[in-house]
Amino acid sequence: MASRIVQTLPNQNLLARSTVCLHQLLFLRHGHRLRGKPPGVARTLEQRLAEERIVDPEISRKINIGFPHLKPSRSDQLKERLAHLKTQRTNPELEKQARNNSLKIDAEKVRTDWLKTSGPFQIKTLAEHYGIFEHLFGAAYFVPRVDLKITFNSDSEAVSQVFYGNTIKPSEAIGEPQVSFDWQFDFKGQPSGKTEDTWWTLVLTNPDGHLTEDNKEYCHWFVSNIPNGEVAKGERIISYLQPIPPKGTGYHRYVFVLYKQDKKLDLSSYKVSETEGTVDLAARTFETLDFYRKYQDDITPAGLAFFQSDWDKTLIQFYHDVLKMKHPTFEYDFPRPFLRDQEWFPLRRPFNLYMDKYRDPKQVAKEYLARKLAKTHPFEGPEPPLRFPNAHPVRDVPSWLRTEIKRDRRGWGRINDI
Repeated sequence: MASRIVQTLPNQNLLARSTVCLHQLLFLRHGHRLRGKPPGVARTLEQRLAEERIVDPEISRKINIGFPHLKPSRSDQLKERLAHLKTQRTNPELEKQARNNSLKIDAEKVRTDWLKTSGPFQIKTLAEHYGIFEHLFGAAYFVPRVDLKITFNSDSEAVSQVFYGNTIKPSEAIGEPQVSFDWQFDFKGQPSGKTEDTWWTLVLTNPDGHLTEDNKEYCHWFVSNIPNGEVAKGERIISYLQPIPPKGTGYHRYVFVLYKQDKKLDLSSYKVSETEGTVDLAARTFETLDFYRKYQDDITPAGLAFFQSDWDKTLIQFYHDVLKMKHPTFEYDFPRPFLRDQEWFPLRRPFNLYMDKYRDPKQVAKEYLARKLAKTHPFEGPEPPLRFPNAHPVRDVPSWLRTEIKRDRRGWGRINDI
């Protein structure tokens, strides 16, 4: 028994030595020793971030608060498709137009078919891309089942239609928009033909433009108890306010959300009383999630449309005359440029530009202006530029000065490099 143990020891030593060699090879790459575990053994950045950002799937699970998708039976779809193909193939005039490249397609019919099939799901994807559901409803979402047709008529008789993220300037959306939708929609993909009264609520909100509170919105339009899709007969809870994105804040999202009411509701608690020609921004503070939670048993989101708007010059007068406030302007505070420590011999850098980085910018600009004015005649103006600046050679000057002369001839100027 002892002899067997002695015979196995060399094998164990050989295995240990091979393990050490393999371990050393793993930590060597191209003759360099690696710090830490080698690739394939160490965790990736995605794996480490996933471990640190663990989210409970029950908490992060998205909830559909809209109407369900009732898909028609497969047999009915096939019958409809076969009937359509049979009609198209037996139409000789249609084939003739297709061969002559004169066939015209009805865009409105294409849109109708799109809305019956994949359209609502693609609208939902667009809304998720723009962060509409996340910033309005939190972890909830809905698939828009009702097509909203919204148009703005400006003073120049131009019509701007709201789609799903298109850009509309504040000057193009001054007046109250015209809204229409199919109020007889039965949420199965086609009109139901029902005649009983239905009630709707339309809200236009801006989740990006609140000036004083974070995670709050400004309600730009609120119409409730809309009978049978007639927006003009609805109850005006909050009057219409045009887009007011401040200067320097980029694009703001303006979202139309259409809710279907189960019954007529009393929403007077959200009513904002404003005299004609005045706007109370503080009273228009709104939060879509709180509104939905309060009335979620009586309303269901059914339609969605949104556009983007950014600042234009017409808002200066609007802020002064209507909002009675100073026109806000936001600017980005750029950090001071980083300057590395000076070197005795900076390599591959024009020495004049390198030294000017460490001088007072006002003094550099003053010297540049003085040199420019020295070549400018007081009555005839500056010297005319060369017609072909690159065709005139520059000789007998240092390399850095040659570069500066060439740039000055092209109209770039040395001052632009500082």
